[in-house]
Amino acid sequence: MTHQLPELPWAKNALEPYITEKTLEFHYGKHHQAYVTNLNNLIPGTPFENASLEEIIVKAEGGIFNNGAQVWNHTFYWNCLTPNGTELPEPKLLDAINRDFGSFEQFKDQFSKAAATLFGAGWAWLVKDEQGKLSIVQESNAGNPMRKGFTPLLTCDVWEHAYYLDKQNRRPDYVTDWWKIVDWKKVSERY
Repeated sequence: MTHQLPELPWAKNALEPYITEKTLEFHYGKHHQAYVTNLNNLIPGTPFENASLEEIIVKAEGGIFNNGAQVWNHTFYWNCLTPNGTELPEPKLLDAINRDFGSFEQFKDQFSKAAATLFGAGWAWLVKDEQGKLSIVQESNAGNPMRKGFTPLLTCDVWEHAYYLDKQNRRPDYVTDWWKIVDWKKVSERY
């Protein structure tokens, strides 16, 4: 199986001014593409040669895991964003957020802190467990919460390549702007 770089769900300039076309040219066009290329170069002749990205995330280690998870994580990330972001999730998810975090504002504060304070590179995730309980998970590097049995609902990429061209070292500013382009409709559908 040859993995492909998926099309973005919107034009490269559609998220401006929050994420610029210049950042997307590097983040999507260079970094995401490199993970796809690396994965395709690593899997021939291995047990993962015909595996889905989900199988790779759950079972692989080392370079195959790192590149496969980064392909999946980035594709998921792009599909958490929209130029027409809304401020709130749909009622069913909003009720679950209020139940598990106290309020939507408390959830946003906790998620923003998780994204802003993750040491080094990685991801902040909103996930649900098998009982439907929501939680926030920090994952370093290519980490993905599916390895721990969670279902990902939302992610914020906090690798420097996600924001450095636009925000330099101001990760909290990137997270603040990221909220303005979250696609709560898609996130709510995943719940």
